[in-house]
Order: sequence, then C-alpha cells, then structure tokens
Amino acid sequence: MNQITIAGHLGADPEVRFTSSGQKVTTLRVAARVRKGAKGDDTIWWRVTIWGEQFDKMVAFLKKGSPIIVFGELSKPEIFTNREGSSQVSMNITAHHLLFSPFGRPDGQGSGQGEEAPGAHAPQGGQAPHKQFGQSQEQVDEMFADEEIPF
Repeated sequence: MNQITIAGHLGADPEVRFTSSGQKVTTLRVAARVRKGAKGDDTIWWRVTIWGEQFDKMVAFLKKGSPIIVFGELSKPEIFTNREGSSQVSMNITAHHLLFSPFGRPDGQGSGQGEEAPGAHAPQGGQAPHKQFGQSQEQVDEMFADEEIPF
C-alpha cells in the first residue's frame, strides 16, 4: 500500500454521488503547490476520493478554497488526453484521514495560526477540529516542523 500526505486547497466544492449499489462517494479536487526555487512554483492537482460517510461532518464545512490536509492511499497515476489534445496526468488518492489545515483561511484573513475553518465550531470538550479527527496539536506540529509549507 502506498501512503501519501498532501496539503493544499480545494479547487471546487466537494462533489457527492452514489454508486449503483447505493454507496456514497465524495470527491475533492485539491491543488498542492510545489516550490521549484528560482524557477517558480508548479501546482499538482489531486482527485481525493472518500468512500462512505466517515467524514460527512467535516465535509459539510469544506468549500472551494478551503485549506485541507489529506492522508491516504496513492493510486497509480492515469494518463489522459485533454480537450486541446495534450497528455495530462491524473493523480488520485483514496482518503483515510482528513484534517482542517492549521495554515490559514481560504480568504486570506488573519495569520491562520490556530484558527478554525469558516463556520466551524469546536466540538464537545473544547477540542480544535483537527483533534476531533485523530491528530493532536503536537502530532501536527511535529509533522511540519522541518518541512516548508507548500502554500
């Protein structure tokens, strides 16, 4: 199994659909910036698939531009031809865990440190939203201590 973690912003509102057997599938389109130094930045687009209802409470707070961190299984990239006739690569992840990003709000207001997602409220016990979904603040801080933030 290939595990991957990405941090980025939603490029569109979450899309919810159902399979013919009635299973719920939610799709997120996430843009993650890759810094190339003096050469500028590139953006990699990821299609994130969420099966079932495991993140329904969180997905309700997500909209286009929302910052998010995704942990999941990387699928084999798919190559396709776009409308202009050039080859494109589709990067796909099946999400196992989602976090509200602590790196800022999509509208650019405030520093983003410790802020909640727009419209989000702390769950019972006064926990921040990311703690509700399995990560302590110490674990999040440790993950990004030595890495440059990708956006």
